[in-house]
Amino acid sequence: MVHSSSKPLLAATPEVVLGLRRRALYVKAVQLGLLAAVLLGSFYFCGLLQWQTLANGVPAIYELTLEALPPDFSEWRLWWRPLLDTVAMSIAGTALAVSLSLVLGFLAARNTTPHPTVYWFARGLLNVLRALPELILGIVFVAAVGFGMLPGVLALGLHSIGMVGKFFAESIEHVDDAPIEAVRASGGRPLQVLLHGVLPQVLPQMADVSVYRWEFNFRASMVVGIVGAGGIGMELFSRLRIFEYQQVTALLIVILGMVVLVDTLGSQLRMRFK
Repeated sequence: MVHSSSKPLLAATPEVVLGLRRRALYVKAVQLGLLAAVLLGSFYFCGLLQWQTLANGVPAIYELTLEALPPDFSEWRLWWRPLLDTVAMSIAGTALAVSLSLVLGFLAARNTTPHPTVYWFARGLLNVLRALPELILGIVFVAAVGFGMLPGVLALGLHSIGMVGKFFAESIEHVDDAPIEAVRASGGRPLQVLLHGVLPQVLPQMADVSVYRWEFNFRASMVVGIVGAGGIGMELFSRLRIFEYQQVTALLIVILGMVVLVDTLGSQLRMRFK
């Protein structure tokens, strides 16, 4: 016996299809309108729509450009050590972040955390570290341990834990359950499950994120150097304070070359991990 539905099905007539399409287009138009309003409001409050103010700044930029040219490389021999300090700072900060994020990543993943309380604590810690800018951390650690690379390494490392640990946790939560169940079925202990069932699946993504973070930390190490954490950033800021703009231009060219070199090396490392 065939039972008829209590509600008649709406026939997919051309009028119905066109009506649904108009409604979808209307919703998208409203969404785009809201997005445009948010963007224009942001431009207005930030001053990007003050055309006269922007036009008045062009002569000052032109004069500053003339003062900064040509680049002065006369003291290039003094820049090698700060450059090496910057590279070492970025490597040490990234290594510190990756080592601690590896532990926090497993604690902050729903499928590997030992307890919900541990999960929420680890997630909260990652959020706090991610919310603290490395520049603020650099100021704090310079006041705590003095000038030099150590406060820079601590600032870069702790801030990076917030991002790297989150990426690690997200990767762990998306692993395939089949290898994990296979290790458990063979009598594997919890640590063995993590080492043989979870870690092999996420190791390429972790390596990729670690290399990306090193590239970012190399650039960020120049910023923390401004507050006294050493490196080429401190050298750049010292030239800015005494208005040696030609040497500033030369330093920026050197920094740009190092950034390109680090990015190229990072790309090669990521290709090896694939």
